Amino acid sequence: MEKKLRLLNAIFITCLLVANIIAGKLFTLGRFVLPAAVFVYPVTFVITDTISEVWGKEEANNLVWQGLFMSLLMTAFLYLGQVLPPAPFWEQQPAYEAILGTVPRIVAASMVAYIISQLHDVQAFLFWRRVTGGKHLWLRNNLSTMVSQLLDSAIFITIAFAGTVEGAVLINMIVGQYLIKLALALADTPFCYLTVRWARKGGVMASEG
Repeated sequence: MEKKLRLLNAIFITCLLVANIIAGKLFTLGRFVLPAAVFVYPVTFVITDTISEVWGKEEANNLVWQGLFMSLLMTAFLYLGQVLPPAPFWEQQPAYEAILGTVPRIVAASMVAYIISQLHDVQAFLFWRRVTGGKHLWLRNNLSTMVSQLLDSAIFITIAFAGTVEGAVLINMIVGQYLIKLALALADTPFCYLTVRWARKGGVMASEG
């Protein structure tokens, strides 16, 4: 059980850091403008829901705060890499600054959205667990994640891109990102069941903390 918890923690942190780095890349999907992280970040909600279900509130909240610390540490190291004097023959400094130079603002936006949405997800998941008497994992997973993803999308897009794109584009990005995340939240339900089943194999440690 302990090894499985460590593995889930590692996947969570990896997805979180990757999402922070690639969130600055925007792409279009139909008429929506989306950050590239839209397909990575939802994985973190599956993991926090799994940990809440199997290990309880304390472990899930601990992971959320660990993620905050690791993201801040990553930002500091990326900034250090940016300000180190480039070698005279190294011509990629402008590219480094153009791609990774936006990370501090992206991470700041991500962290505010992250803390609010992830802590809400843990609380909401356990609330619905009490309401349902521990039954209907699919319902608890979706109800908690749907609201959390709305909070995350609205807060992240506003902080990360306000002033850099027009207001109509900003709204388009919020709506588009949320609709995609909503679809992914619905699609991840089987994976949540599989992950919980895998995590419980060998012993059950479920607790509401």
